[in-house]
Amino acid sequence: MTPAARAPLLLLLLCRPLLGEPGAGSGTWERFARLPSPHDQLFLYDAFPEGFLWGAGTAAYQVEGAWQQDGKGPSVWDAWAHRDAAPRPEGPPGAATAGGDVASDSYNRLQRDLDGLRRLGVSHYRFSLAWARLLPNGTAPANPAALRYYGSLLEGLKARGVEPLVTLYHWDLPQALQDTHGGWESPALVERFRDYAELCFRSFGRHVRYWLTVDSPYLVAWHGYATGRLPPGVRGGPEAGYRAAHNLLKAHAKVWHLYNNHFRAIQGGQVSIALSSHWIEPQKMTREDIKECQKSLDFVLGWFAKPLFIDGDYPQSMRDNLSSVLPEFTESEKKFVRGTADFFALSFGATLSFHLVDFAMKFQQKESLNLRPLLYWISKEYNTPQIFIVENSWFISGRTKKDDSKYVYYLKRFIMETLKAIRYDGVPVIGYTVWSLMDGFEWVRGNIRRGLFYIDFQSHDKELVSKSSTHFYREVIEKNGFLPLPENQPIEGIFPCNFAWGIIENNLHIDTTPSQFLDPSVYVWDVYQTNMLIKVEGVDAPKRKRHCADLAAIRLQISLLDKTHITHFYFSLKWSLILPSGNLSYVNHTLLFYYQCFVSELLRVNITPVVALWNPMGENQGLPVSLTKHGGWENPLTVRAFEEYARLCFKKLGQHVRFWITINEPYTKNLTFTAAHNLLKGHAKAWHLYDKEFRKTQKGKISIALQADWAEPACPFSEEDKMAASRVLEFDFGWFAEPIFGKGDYPDVMRQWSYQRNSRHVWDFYLPYFSEEEKKLIRGSFDFFALSHYTTVLVDSENEDPEKYDQKLKVQMLNDITWLESPSGSRVVPWGLRKLLQWVKMKYGDVPIYIIANGIDDKPDAAEDKLRIYIQSYINEALKAYALDNVNIQGYFAYCFIDRTDPKYGLYHYVVNRYEPRPSVKRYREIIDKGGFPGPETQELFCPEEIALDTDDIVFQPRRSFLAFISFICFAFIVTVFMIINYSKKVDKRYQ
Repeated sequence: MTPAARAPLLLLLLCRPLLGEPGAGSGTWERFARLPSPHDQLFLYDAFPEGFLWGAGTAAYQVEGAWQQDGKGPSVWDAWAHRDAAPRPEGPPGAATAGGDVASDSYNRLQRDLDGLRRLGVSHYRFSLAWARLLPNGTAPANPAALRYYGSLLEGLKARGVEPLVTLYHWDLPQALQDTHGGWESPALVERFRDYAELCFRSFGRHVRYWLTVDSPYLVAWHGYATGRLPPGVRGGPEAGYRAAHNLLKAHAKVWHLYNNHFRAIQGGQVSIALSSHWIEPQKMTREDIKECQKSLDFVLGWFAKPLFIDGDYPQSMRDNLSSVLPEFTESEKKFVRGTADFFALSFGATLSFHLVDFAMKFQQKESLNLRPLLYWISKEYNTPQIFIVENSWFISGRTKKDDSKYVYYLKRFIMETLKAIRYDGVPVIGYTVWSLMDGFEWVRGNIRRGLFYIDFQSHDKELVSKSSTHFYREVIEKNGFLPLPENQPIEGIFPCNFAWGIIENNLHIDTTPSQFLDPSVYVWDVYQTNMLIKVEGVDAPKRKRHCADLAAIRLQISLLDKTHITHFYFSLKWSLILPSGNLSYVNHTLLFYYQCFVSELLRVNITPVVALWNPMGENQGLPVSLTKHGGWENPLTVRAFEEYARLCFKKLGQHVRFWITINEPYTKNLTFTAAHNLLKGHAKAWHLYDKEFRKTQKGKISIALQADWAEPACPFSEEDKMAASRVLEFDFGWFAEPIFGKGDYPDVMRQWSYQRNSRHVWDFYLPYFSEEEKKLIRGSFDFFALSHYTTVLVDSENEDPEKYDQKLKVQMLNDITWLESPSGSRVVPWGLRKLLQWVKMKYGDVPIYIIANGIDDKPDAAEDKLRIYIQSYINEALKAYALDNVNIQGYFAYCFIDRTDPKYGLYHYVVNRYEPRPSVKRYREIIDKGGFPGPETQELFCPEEIALDTDDIVFQPRRSFLAFISFICFAFIVTVFMIINYSKKVDKRYQ
């Protein structure tokens, strides 16, 4: 670290925290509940302040090993590890876990560790001194070998420009002090610790500017002496735990004053204590639950922070609840303890959270991994101290080796939250420390890894192998944060004139109830007795033909669509209702008439219908019951039934439909290979049927609509993850796309994968074969490429979580936890759409593409429509694909029209026979009217007015009959007027 970079930090650290009254942090929960959503959840691209410290950390017992080497004495952890009754956590199958005896063997591999730090490019390294290595019996004399080891480490750090952050005590108390004095329960440890600290200051102080006295005193005191869950394993109950904490605080203060009085002036360093904390959120946003959250933080973090940063005494909530067991500070002790921290050293993550926070200390509230509000709470509660994050990360499975993608995204989230705390909340955070530098012994968990570098604990060399997180963290350090990426910036521009702007509704609301009185019976009014209408039996009036005007539900929906200014509307027919029996033995002509009216009314307002023959959703996936009973698409006869059904639809609706979709979004997740095989043949049969018998007269286009969520490698540095992501795309998307848009057969990846599994006698992956005739039938059975896209997933090749691991594809799906999340858990990742469009062009050439469905779910009652507005970001990514990547995009359809059947979606909100437009309707209409996102330099397109279609092609016989009747009335009126005039003239002549 350069002197120029260190100067701002020294200036900050020299400003001691102001002392004052606690309690201002209690407003944190309400503040964060009011933050603007979802904008506040968006990823922040920005840099950290100049001089920000980036580092990694370790603890002596976790990495040093050499537990009996060169005169080291036993620690309480050594005794715990070798005690027969001690719990020994076992790792999962395939995971080799470290023990503390050897651990990462850092004691014997100093150069290895120094090289790892150089490769990372960190500005500081946090490590701890092993008390039992320096003072084997806990007291003098010192161990010369230990002094040489730590001296060499500090010299090596200095040579590499890495600032040491040294912890005096990280849980490994010399066993001799536990045996002699009873450990931290004894006040005698205060002086023993002071003597040990003086040795360290004198021996190493010229190299060290940042000291930490104790790591996580909460864990040492509570679980070491109250619950016995950690060494030395004393189960002394609350009183023993509070007594140990009392001595730890006094020992820390003693050491701080020692340094302040005798070493600070010469060495110029800073001293603090590493305080671990969790974050807690209220079950309900009530005053009572918020008060309980405040109390939880008091009992874990405030227990130590308030005496040091405020007034030298414990939080009032602890005083009120623990008066019988909580020790008292004298006034002189309060004065001695108060202010003995030069900065706030915070530990947050896997060591404590969701693991070792005592259940009773949560006070029935919810634990959370949110770092940002904790930083804000500390800043407000303790008068804005400079905060140094000295330990932070999460953990991954012990079986994970180099591709630790899950760990990367936890780091990314924590670092981003730190950046937001600085930039948005004004929290003075001065440094960040990843835990840990390398894999090591993981305390009582044992079967996890938290290192930036992988170590094979079974190997002799124990080499530091870079993980994905190594590359990620190094990039963050180099950029000092997350710099904006040019490809993520929105662009200005517009789509071509003939661009199709649409809306999709998979489950169109159908109401065939006529709005007019159509009863042909004759009635008489009994005015003398019953005063009611009486039906005249045997007498009927002539039946009137059905008119589209009788269907009021259609007029309302068309008027709503017309207000959006769209040019296309996409909906699906209901196969199971049009042909309930699955064949032509019974045809629901009433429903067909409804569809005929609907598409004709769409055309009347210049909206082009886009119609899907079958949408696999709802009961029996929308198939007629008779077909479902005979196996559905597993049965080849369904292919023939689908062709028969398609012919009926083409005949009845084809004169009004210019865009057909055979099958909408076949869901590959639960589809068998046989069913998919028949689906492809059914699609191809329908396409060729239209091509041969209907295209010439109806002049339409036809294709299939495929769902295509983008699959991104979980780790961009991993070739295995890139291959896994490609495999997922081929299985989810290429499964249908390759036979139709490619070579007429399944993707090579699927064929190879099937062969590999079957060659290993895993007979769960039989991929059918097409005959040459079938390949010819399927290949090229499209007029355009229709795809729906909703989100992006991360694909990991590592088996991190066996329950979520796909054994067939050898992949696991992850999410970047920094991505904006919808209520259903889908991630809002607009750039995934552009990558998908690029992939389609690369695979299948310059095919016309329609984004047939794209949308974001939101809360059903979200009046502000906050998330759905983000379709504009997806549209902008489509514009980038069109304008920058030359992708042949010809249309975009927003999902969906009305939230009546899908409450989390919908541009219109349905409320008791009323449809209320959401703000996203207005935003979408603005984009449509502008043709995209024009800027000051965007050239205006002069689009010719579309010539209206011949009304003879788009209206029905009832409308033509009505017009003929009107024409006849007009003609009769003109003839009558002419005759009257002619007769009047004759009368006038007679009188003359």
